[in-house]
Amino acid sequence: MIEVKNLHKQYPNHVAVHDVSFSVAEGEIFGIIGPNGAGKTTTVECVEGLRVPDGGTVSVLGLDPRRDAKEVRQSLGVQLQESSLPDNLKVWEALDLYCSFYRKPANPDRLLEDWGLTEKRNSPFGKLSGGQKQRLFIALALVGNPRIAILDELTTGLDPQARRDTWDLIEGIRDSGVTVVLVTHFMEEAERLCDRVAVIAKGRVVALDTPAGLIAQVESTQRLRFRGEVDERILKDLPEVSEVHRTGDQVVVSGTGELLQVVSLVLARHRIGVRDLRLERASLDDVFTHLTEGRTS
Repeated sequence: MIEVKNLHKQYPNHVAVHDVSFSVAEGEIFGIIGPNGAGKTTTVECVEGLRVPDGGTVSVLGLDPRRDAKEVRQSLGVQLQESSLPDNLKVWEALDLYCSFYRKPANPDRLLEDWGLTEKRNSPFGKLSGGQKQRLFIALALVGNPRIAILDELTTGLDPQARRDTWDLIEGIRDSGVTVVLVTHFMEEAERLCDRVAVIAKGRVVALDTPAGLIAQVESTQRLRFRGEVDERILKDLPEVSEVHRTGDQVVVSGTGELLQVVSLVLARHRIGVRDLRLERASLDDVFTHLTEGRTS
């Protein structure tokens, strides 16, 4: 569906994208994550045809997004990181306008219902809340019945419940046959939704795998968390323990091997009572930190 090879984009003062390559398969949700300024948005803007690459190639459905812009736009839905509409434009008018751009548009009333905007159909854009504006832009990205939807910072501005509701809808969009490219800084969102994830730092792809595959890279490190008073030295002396960090009465012990059993035995031997003891698995957050530490722009 999308093929990016050795993409390069340079501005007068810095290189935004350096030799980025990836492909997106039909029917998947492909995630792009990375620190602010890593080159994520520049990369997808080259895919969308909004920016001209300085090197490399981009193919969308076998077409060049610049040379074949008119045809690509019929199959590509885009939700930009920053968008705006005239304050007096009503919600239904925006959908009606965008429907006129496409040969086979979606049902606007269904989009209003799906994205919780039915009661706001007659509201002007300037009167919408931040979350409502975001949902409207997502609906506008889908109004052309696209084969591919590129969603840049999809759930920014949404409250936690609205964010989770949106995740369900995005999974429904994928299930309907639409391929999704999701640019996000919410690691939980990427871990929940994405079939594969590209991690971009300083304009380069530093890792590309499934969320589970990326997590496996740091899975050997475990983290044990509890509350209580304990002499850190008795834990640091254990060969399984690599680090002990305390914040107030909360203690986080990082290590490998049988970490839970070894620490529990030592606490019991010293008759130290602790609360809220739990072993935490690695997450995509840990992967992100591991792969991008020291690579921020």
